[in-house]
Amino acid sequence: MEAKWYVVHTYSGHERKVTDALKQRIEALGLKGKIQELFVPTQEKIVIDSGKKKTVRERLFPGYVLVKMVLSDETWGVVRNTAGVTGFVGAGARPTPLPQHEVDAILKFSRMEAPKFELRFKVGETIKVIDGPFKDFLGKVDEIDEDKGKVRVLVSVFGRETPVELDFLQIARL
Repeated sequence: MEAKWYVVHTYSGHERKVTDALKQRIEALGLKGKIQELFVPTQEKIVIDSGKKKTVRERLFPGYVLVKMVLSDETWGVVRNTAGVTGFVGAGARPTPLPQHEVDAILKFSRMEAPKFELRFKVGETIKVIDGPFKDFLGKVDEIDEDKGKVRVLVSVFGRETPVELDFLQIARL
């Protein structure tokens, strides 16, 4: 029988714990050939935290883990009775396998890099700062560094134009 992908519902935030616990159970019970892969769909995302740009991996479907397995009473029971698992996704009493094209799309999406910054600003354009210590200040774009995703903005502080280096994500068009 061929292995198919199934969706397992977990407590939100416990996806990693569930995959670790399942890996241990699969190893202990000698089921590696029947439960072949575990996958928590994530994607790279760029976030600004305290004025610093970070790339983080964010769960695409919080509370869900994909499991590639040959469905039998044994494998179904092992997965279902793992701590943190609340059940399988599917219609009726038995789990429903995910169509392969959906699995392929999820895998492809998870492997994509965080999107590069798109250039949305022009030198001389008036913008509003939306994040960081100069939040809600208005300024004028003075210089753009596409490679770093940075922009130098002239912000009016105490009546004087002050150059400030910001991320593209920290500013917005008016």
